[in-house]
Amino acid sequence: MDFSITTRNEEINCLKNEKLDLLIIGGGITGAGIALQASAAKMKTGIIDMQDFGGGTSSRSTRLVHGGIRYLKTFDVQVVSDTVKERAVIQHIAPHMTQPDPMILPIYDEPGTTFTMFSVKVAMDLYDHLAGIEGDSPLTKYANYTIDKEEVLKREPQLNPRNLQGAGVYLDYQNNDSRLVLENVKKAHELGCIAVSRLKSIKILHDEHQRVNGVRVHDNLTGAEFDVHADVVINTSGPWSDQVREQDDAIYKKPRLRPTKGVHLVVDQSRLQVPQPTYFGSGTADGRMIFTIPREGKTYIGTTDTDFTADYAHPTVEQHDVDYLLNIINKKYPSAHLTIDDIEASWAGVRPLIEVEIEKNTAADATTGASVSDSTSAPSAVSRGSSLTEATDGLITLTGGKLTDYRLMANGAMAKIRAVLHDQFNKEFELKDSAKIKVAGGDFDSANAEAELANIAKRGVEAGINPEDAKEIANLFGSEAEQIFHHAQEIKAADGLSLGETAALDYSLAEEMTLTPVDYLLRRTYHVLFKNDTLDQVKVAVLRHMADYYGWDQVQMEEYTEDLDKEIAESRLEELKQRK
Repeated sequence: MDFSITTRNEEINCLKNEKLDLLIIGGGITGAGIALQASAAKMKTGIIDMQDFGGGTSSRSTRLVHGGIRYLKTFDVQVVSDTVKERAVIQHIAPHMTQPDPMILPIYDEPGTTFTMFSVKVAMDLYDHLAGIEGDSPLTKYANYTIDKEEVLKREPQLNPRNLQGAGVYLDYQNNDSRLVLENVKKAHELGCIAVSRLKSIKILHDEHQRVNGVRVHDNLTGAEFDVHADVVINTSGPWSDQVREQDDAIYKKPRLRPTKGVHLVVDQSRLQVPQPTYFGSGTADGRMIFTIPREGKTYIGTTDTDFTADYAHPTVEQHDVDYLLNIINKKYPSAHLTIDDIEASWAGVRPLIEVEIEKNTAADATTGASVSDSTSAPSAVSRGSSLTEATDGLITLTGGKLTDYRLMANGAMAKIRAVLHDQFNKEFELKDSAKIKVAGGDFDSANAEAELANIAKRGVEAGINPEDAKEIANLFGSEAEQIFHHAQEIKAADGLSLGETAALDYSLAEEMTLTPVDYLLRRTYHVLFKNDTLDQVKVAVLRHMADYYGWDQVQMEEYTEDLDKEIAESRLEELKQRK
């Protein structure tokens, strides 16, 4: 089914002229998960986002389906319990982008250490118990264990041996955050959801009884404004949740969020060799934990955790972020001697953390469930719990949480939405088991994902695509790769692109609402973040191919080129490097 600029125009007409059962404001992972479940339940559903789908927080994470073992130190046992179980569920419904990848956790005897060898074993045992990694579980082969200092240094020879005591090894999962969002949206669209990006909510609308019945929107592509009506409106706009609530004149405006910024830096593996994902205390007595993750021939490191009050749509990496991470990395990997010049790419994201004690209901808000902390807490101590609220005028807001528990958050929201549609609109819907709803690209045996993906890649080679491209396409697009391989047999490679790259780009333009070069090179593929070596060549070819596809004139071509060059320059930290 097409999911492109053509369907966008058609679906805007539907939004203008048809009343929905459910309208979702915010197309990040939370909204995408709700859109999929609602569409599977045959609700007439719409989802809008002022940016690209997943263009905010949900494409700027650590790219792990991560249970958060460190949250056991702050007694967020429920958060950990929910998320560690969810990893296996997400691996089942999105097997092409979620693979088990055991994490090593080196333990150092240093001030402010997060874990000791004793406490990490206790934490890992609880972690495994919460995840069901015991007994006859198929995940038992990933059960945690500890290793001594000698074994740690065999696995991680660049690690600093000073004060190293040993390590724990436990299960985590790699993930592609932006594609997880997209594959949820694509599947929802296939099931009938009206999905429109670059459409911004600017005012909450009410009926004659002062109940929310829609939103006024601004089309960021055309400048047009119009009303969208729905029985139920849910706000899943992440860091923008408070701003959307402020569009509702009828409800209490007190902010609920305490957004924080997280930064990640990418270097080549020749500069920092990390054989497997590694997670360790910062060694700065600030309570932070730091990741070093190998991926696509690169190593990325993160993350920071600082309060953020600037433009949520445009968080940037600052010099102090770089200094913080490189200081820690160069202490933990003293032979690396990393400098800012080694950074090939970077990204910064805003976390929508819950701040206020919203269990203390106001007259305007009824709250269901939240785990929060006060404003005096360090950013890293603020809970990763979620909050689902319904205001007295009916506006529902779901915020907080972690990428890993997006499906559980959507489950809770769907129960609320179904009840409202039943009680107030006399509409009946049967909710489906979301643990069994495969996202787009996930239609193969998840229990044998590695072999299945290898077979998909093999069919790409048979279609004339080189083996490296075929493997990458299989891992990015999963079962949808078959469409790309079929298309490859009918076309020739575009100038500057391989046959596989050309076919993948064509597919993404026609089936993934890819509207700009940044959409494709940053969020649909790995080019900006992990392919610095070939990015400059590929970007020219992608710009040219997209210009032909969309019929851009010279002015539009220059605008899109400028936008892409700016994104790449920010990712490469060119301005910071020039200040040295």
